[in-house]
Amino acid sequence: MNKWIKKSPYLLFLLVIPLLASIYNLLNNRPTKAMDISTEFDQSIPFLPLFIIPYILWYGYIFCYLIYFCFKDTVVYLKTLLLIAVAEIICFVVYFFFQTTVPRPTLTGDSLLIDLVKWIYTNDRPYNCFPSIHVLTTFAVMLASLHIKNKHILNNFFIHTCGTLIIISTLFVKQHVIFDMIGSMFLVTFLYGISFELFSFRWSGKSETIYQKSNHP
Repeated sequence: MNKWIKKSPYLLFLLVIPLLASIYNLLNNRPTKAMDISTEFDQSIPFLPLFIIPYILWYGYIFCYLIYFCFKDTVVYLKTLLLIAVAEIICFVVYFFFQTTVPRPTLTGDSLLIDLVKWIYTNDRPYNCFPSIHVLTTFAVMLASLHIKNKHILNNFFIHTCGTLIIISTLFVKQHVIFDMIGSMFLVTFLYGISFELFSFRWSGKSETIYQKSNHP
């Protein structure tokens, strides 16, 4: 219990998430000419309302696993937040100068799944698409989880299975296209190599200090 109390203040770093979200919303509502970068492959992907469930689960998935990382391994938690923050800032620069859009299907019917899709479409305009924040943050958590030791096999299975469903859901609910997915995964992989391999954070439970140093002498 004492260990949990000592680590709790680091949860305040999660406030960076709503801050980044506010910037996303500003860019999502900025009048600008957007480009459609969808391909024939994207047009062949069917619209499947069922995938709105993992798409919406993304909100809980990110926060729950970041909190889990904080108490399980504070270093991994901090590196993951850093990776996400830097990656999203890069995305915001791309959105500002190269805004893209995704063609959305006409929604018909009154089912719960269709209503959930309508809710997403209403609250998230079809902009800020390349790279995908949904894919970016999910893939960051999936990669970071590889550094969490002694995970239960079911936990490990859930992280990657749920994460994969969230990523492909962006295509099936027509929120993103394949280039949005590829761009996000490439960006995360590049930054992951820097934050998790090039630099090393060390955290001391006794002194509650955090510092950063290069792995190279």
